[in-house]
Amino acid sequence: MSGGLRHAANPEAVQILTELLKRNIAILLVAQMVAITATISLVTLGGIVGRLLAPSPALSTLPLSLFVVGTAMATVPAAWLMSSVGRARGFGCGAALGMLGALVSMWAMATESFPLFCLGGLLVGFSAAFSQQYRFAAAESVAEPFAPQAVSVILLGSIVGAILGPEFAVRGESWVDGAPFAGTFMAIAASYVLAGALLLLLRDAVAQTSAPSTRDVRPLRFMVARWVFVVPVLGAAVGQGVMVFVMTAAPLAMHVGDGHPLESAAAVVQAHVLAMYIPSLFTGALIGRFGAVRVMLAGTAIFGVMVVVGFLGREVLHYGVSMVALGVGWNFLFIGGTTLLANAHQPAERFRAQAVNDFSVFGLSAMGSLSAGVVIQFFGWHAVLWASIPPVLVTMVVLVWARQVFSPASTGPR
Repeated sequence: MSGGLRHAANPEAVQILTELLKRNIAILLVAQMVAITATISLVTLGGIVGRLLAPSPALSTLPLSLFVVGTAMATVPAAWLMSSVGRARGFGCGAALGMLGALVSMWAMATESFPLFCLGGLLVGFSAAFSQQYRFAAAESVAEPFAPQAVSVILLGSIVGAILGPEFAVRGESWVDGAPFAGTFMAIAASYVLAGALLLLLRDAVAQTSAPSTRDVRPLRFMVARWVFVVPVLGAAVGQGVMVFVMTAAPLAMHVGDGHPLESAAAVVQAHVLAMYIPSLFTGALIGRFGAVRVMLAGTAIFGVMVVVGFLGREVLHYGVSMVALGVGWNFLFIGGTTLLANAHQPAERFRAQAVNDFSVFGLSAMGSLSAGVVIQFFGWHAVLWASIPPVLVTMVVLVWARQVFSPASTGPR
């Protein structure tokens, strides 16, 4: 009994719980749920609705591609805006853009307008550029040793989004008479209103410290040329780029190339999305135990498993295991990179550093999304797998070398 009580009252466990129950973390968790719900709804419906509205089947995935392009385009403006007006107002503006994009998409459903649907996807992409910074805000809201756990908690909100997104997509089809799926986007717009109201209550944790002088801000070229900056950005960018590239191609390979039922392709995508976020339950602890670089290195090895299983066969099981491995590998690279980035710049440089990081990450994502359809159409599924190998190998080599720069069991440089 007494041993159990001592364990329950473990000071370290209590401190972790205290940090993760902070107001900012709760707000950002709800906002992450909304953002991922909107993203998964758009991913689920983008190709289906696009095919119904597009003047040519070749353009059916354009709304989804514009979502990714919009995210890449808005990363730098989003960081600049938040550096000017603070996290709360900046995130509020992002939620407003998401609401506007959802309303435009709802209007597109009512008027059967493909250009409006493309515009809606672009606007939701703009909003996603803001929501991608939730993880940075979470890391800033807790004491430095607890940043990995805070980032993991925020990404756990994505599990709820992965469940609600397909539900909104399927159930919202008949909510508005004469406008299929308009109800889905109406529900997403309402969710953004809730998230925006909560985000305006966010407290900028860094603003509570003394204001940094301009001497603390180094030239951008100096900041980005250091390995302590290059390593996390490379890991997160390659993880995201390869993930989007393969994820975009897999449903087409399954359903169109190999003739598997659409339901099977949808189930594989959902398993992949859950695999992206469920590991967040323990990724933060793994980083605390083994260090971010080792966890990221494990992520590249799991990407290797994805490629090998993909080559082994074309049955639903092969696709499923491959896509689950893709999701887990992404989680390790993304959370590990985010954790390392928090220690790669001065407090006064955070918005610029995060803008460069997200522009790199989602720039590669946009390239992956736009090229996946071409590669799968003209060269096939195996070409997608072959194309994934070089960036993963480069990242693996860099991470092996980076173990000399970063201490083995820490989240930052030696």
